[in-house]
Formats: sequence, C-alpha cells, structure tokens
Amino acid sequence: MEIADLLVKKLSHRSPLTIVEREILSRSIARTRKIAADDDMVAEGSKPAHSTLLVSGFAARYLHVADGSRQIVAIHVPGDFVDLHSFLLKRMDHGIYAMSPCTVAMVPHERLLEITEGFPHLTRLLWLSTLIDAAIHRQWLVGMGRRSASARIAHLLCELYVRLAVVELTDGSQFALPITQEELADSLGMSLVHLNRSIRELKNQGLFEWQRGGVEIKDWDGLRQLAEFDPTYLNLEADVVRTTL
Repeated sequence: MEIADLLVKKLSHRSPLTIVEREILSRSIARTRKIAADDDMVAEGSKPAHSTLLVSGFAARYLHVADGSRQIVAIHVPGDFVDLHSFLLKRMDHGIYAMSPCTVAMVPHERLLEITEGFPHLTRLLWLSTLIDAAIHRQWLVGMGRRSASARIAHLLCELYVRLAVVELTDGSQFALPITQEELADSLGMSLVHLNRSIRELKNQGLFEWQRGGVEIKDWDGLRQLAEFDPTYLNLEADVVRTTL
C-alpha cells in the first residue's frame, strides 16, 4: 500500500479525489521515519518545516501544565495529519507524542504551499480535516463537562471505531487500541480509579471487551445509545456512515 493511501481514503470519504489529486498527495511525501512509543513526533514550542502524517500507530496531542503534568487533548489514528495547522502557525503551542510505536510521513510546507496555490479542491479537503479536528475537540469538551464517566468512555470508543473504519483499520467489531489505561484516563479527564470502575461497569453490561491492546465491541447499539453518539461531527457521507455503523 502506498504511504499516501490512508490519507486518500480518509479524504475520499468526504469528497472524491481525482487521479491527479491522488498523485499530488503521493508526490508530496518527502520521507518517512519511525518513532518509538512515548517519544515526541512534534515538540511543544517547535517551528516545524513540515507537517506530519501518521501512517501507523496511535499519537496524542498534549499540553503541559505548571506542575509538569500532561493533559492529552486529542488522539490521532493512522491517516491523520497530526499537525497540518503547523503549516500556518509560527510556533507549536502544544506537542504530539507517540502513544505506541509509530511510522510517520513528512510533507514539507513548501509542498503544501504548492497544493494551496494550485489545487483548490484538495486545499478545501485539507482545510476540512482541520475543521473535523476542531469538531472532535468540541465533543471532548462536551464530554468532560456534561457526560457521565461511562458515557465518556463509550463515546470515545464509538468515535475511534468509526475513524478507524474509515481507513479500513477495523476487523469486524474489533480494533487496535495500543494505549495504556493511564493515557485513556488522561484523555477523558478522569482518575485511573474512576476509569477502571467505569470500564468494569461497561464490561459487566456486555458492551465491550478491552484486552491485549485491542477492543471488541459486543453491543454497538447499546454502546452508541449510552454515549448518545451521533457521527455528524465527523462529516462523513450518509452512505459511508450506514456502512460503517
């Protein structure tokens, strides 16, 4: 599979890409590199000269607070540009680290400049990607402010399942989730004790199983109902949503 294929799949679920646009994306990738778990792929305070496409593994966007602790504010899956906005930002006000061993592809900002100046449809799709990132962030804020702990967990699992299904990285009702419970608790704004208690409750209800770095959804309808999950914010075409769900 070509490195750009995951990005093509993701963008194509929002609007079809032409052959030329697919080729432009493929040619825009300058190089790839491996990143070990827990290492930064984009450092807080840095001035990137390229944007980073996640090819494999999971990554997290984070901010540090005064006491040195870290708050996870987004989880990225393969096919995501983890820092497309760095094309316009002067300096990164947050960092992105590898939650698991990752492979990433680099797209130099001068290539993105060529795309924005010569390919308006592709530019709009890349812009849409950043808007979807913002929509996901809004859902996380609502979850921390208004959803119960169980509903927060259920909503994140529903979201990750759909996002991974879009890039064909689910296996039936199963998907990889190579993150620790500490990272999940950090992502959801919960204590580890509260998280573990809530996960046990959801498992006892027969909604899902999480073990060996993967999740199996046992009752999609029940999980979705508990989460009040509506995938509208992911901006997928209606037929894609029906097929995925």
